[in-house]
Amino acid sequence: MVQVIYFLLCILGFVLPYSQLIPFTLEHGLDIKLFFEQLFANKISGFFGMDVIVSSLVLWVFVFWEGTRLKMQNLWIYVACNLLVGVSLGLPLFLLMRQRQLEQHNS
Repeated sequence: MVQVIYFLLCILGFVLPYSQLIPFTLEHGLDIKLFFEQLFANKISGFFGMDVIVSSLVLWVFVFWEGTRLKMQNLWIYVACNLLVGVSLGLPLFLLMRQRQLEQHNS
C-alpha cells in the first residue's frame, strides 16, 4: 500500500510543478535569468525558493547516505529527478525505490 502512495506522490510531484513550468517555458523559453528573477521577486517567493534549495540539498545527502547504506543502485537518478523536476518528484521516487529495496531485503 505504501508503494502505491509513493507512486501517486511521484505523479503529483511531476504533474503539478510542470503545470507551472510548461506555460512559463512556452511564453519565455528557457530564460534562466527571468526564471530566477521571478523566483526571488519578493520575500515570500524567496522564502519558498530558499526552502526548495535547502530541501534539495537535504534530499541529496539522504539519498546518498541511505542509498549507500541499503546498497541501492543508480543513486544519481534521484538527484537528476530533483534537478529536472524538484523535491516533489525526487523524494517520493527515492522513498518508493527504498521501500522496494527494504522489502526485498526482508524477504
